Amino acid sequence: MPDCKNGFILDGYPRTTGQAEALDKMGFGIDRVINIYVSDEDIITRMSGRRVCKACGETYHVIYNPSKAEKGTRCDKCGGELVTRADDMLETVKNRLRVYHEQTKPLEDYYEAQTKLVTVYGQEKLEDTTRLTLEAIGINDKAL
Repeated sequence: MPDCKNGFILDGYPRTTGQAEALDKMGFGIDRVINIYVSDEDIITRMSGRRVCKACGETYHVIYNPSKAEKGTRCDKCGGELVTRADDMLETVKNRLRVYHEQTKPLEDYYEAQTKLVTVYGQEKLEDTTRLTLEAIGINDKAL
């Protein structure tokens, strides 16, 4: 893969230790794994609070970025109805977290044992999480 000679990022993969072992066997040379930690409680709040405009796709959050139109039920941009996506329904979020803890969380131990795991706390401000993530891969955000 000549286009990856200076490195590459896998986002959301691997999700299981079996997939990680397969990557290792293929010789991809994973040198660092970044785990962005957010508590289950915060994940539930973030995801279940998202709202999307049915008409234009504008995104809102009932706590962090509420719509000002009609008590948060309408889009500020086009007046369309705000809805909760199926993926953001509380039971769906809880199920996704259950699957994560069963299948993906064991990757932390797998990569920790290889001293490749770096955990960044994603509960910080976006700018801080970005800076910490860039530092974890050896990039000074001031250079960007």
